[in-house]
Amino acid sequence: MTFFKDMKAGLSRNVTFLGVVSGLTDISSEMLYPIVPVFLTSVLGAPMQVVGLIEGVAEATASFVKIAGGRLSDRLNRRKPFVIAGYSLSALSKPLLALAASWQFVLFSRFIDRVGKGLRTSARDALIAGSVDKAHWGKAFGFHRAMDTLGAALGPLTALAMLHYMGAEKPDYRLIFLAAFVPALLGVGVLVWLVKEVAQPAAPGKAAAPAEPVSADFKTFVALYAVFALGNSSDVFLIMRAKGLGFSLTQVILAYTGYNLVYALLASPAGWLSDKLGKVKTMAFGFAVFAAVYLGFAAADRPWMIWALFALYGFYGAFNEGIAKAVVAHLSGSSNRASAMGYFQGTLGFLTFASSALAGFLWDRFSPSAPFFVGAAGALLSGLALTLWARRRKFSF
Repeated sequence: MTFFKDMKAGLSRNVTFLGVVSGLTDISSEMLYPIVPVFLTSVLGAPMQVVGLIEGVAEATASFVKIAGGRLSDRLNRRKPFVIAGYSLSALSKPLLALAASWQFVLFSRFIDRVGKGLRTSARDALIAGSVDKAHWGKAFGFHRAMDTLGAALGPLTALAMLHYMGAEKPDYRLIFLAAFVPALLGVGVLVWLVKEVAQPAAPGKAAAPAEPVSADFKTFVALYAVFALGNSSDVFLIMRAKGLGFSLTQVILAYTGYNLVYALLASPAGWLSDKLGKVKTMAFGFAVFAAVYLGFAAADRPWMIWALFALYGFYGAFNEGIAKAVVAHLSGSSNRASAMGYFQGTLGFLTFASSALAGFLWDRFSPSAPFFVGAAGALLSGLALTLWARRRKFSF
């Protein structure tokens, strides 16, 4: 009982409802995520390099907007308007995707979606940090990732149910794209009506001040984390690796759902554990798991291996993504937290563009295993470097 009370402490109204919003939005997004690369390659005839290009451009767009949106959110000392605008744009991108007759239009739809993600992410993460005591930041971000990822598990299952109803021979992907608009719209409604602004307005008569510069420790953290990000290409390559080993679309969706379920179940306990044991230590464990998974994908030559690898991949997500945001919250202040979140996630997004483009090149020119060897090496180097740095700096978080 003590464990569950401790888990509940610090999960404020805003944290809870922002989790619900993210869950609904991810149902929408993840209905499409395992289907879009198949739609691109099998319906529109795009090569894998184009798949990598689209994912890279999409993430680079989100990255730029995360940085700009975070800075503007700090400058205006407002969070909620950016969050609403971002989730609304992402919702509108879903019916747009149904109109795609070429890979260029898919790129356009992904661009709109990622502009929305960029607008909302930095301000939303600053809103989460501002809604709970810092002693519970790991738990709060872990809970948010859990809800987000629960939606990511339910989304593919929804798509799978629709595919089953349609029949496997000629699935109507465009109908799934339209259906994905519904949970996204519900998420915007929850956000508008149930999430409250927490940023304090500037004193009357005073112009908004520029955000405080980020610290040297923050810059070091981003630089060391970037070593990992250079090899962390889009999950599209995991999906296509499974397809290459003979997985049907249904099996791909089920394997990806298994990953998300493991992630969702572990994210909150992992965040709670990071508050107790230390966030960088917990992240290093996540990097080690990531390296093992990527080496497994590189070596896999039997379909059964993919099931276990996707499940293990959920451990990496739970022990890394939300916890990294908690580290950024500790390395920033209330006046520049959205900017720091934007710089961190924006930098990672730009690197995702590079890593996804590189992965597509390595896949086509060398072998499907090559991108995974590169990713495993980056994760091990980054985890070791972050551990040594945190030990030298004697961080208490």
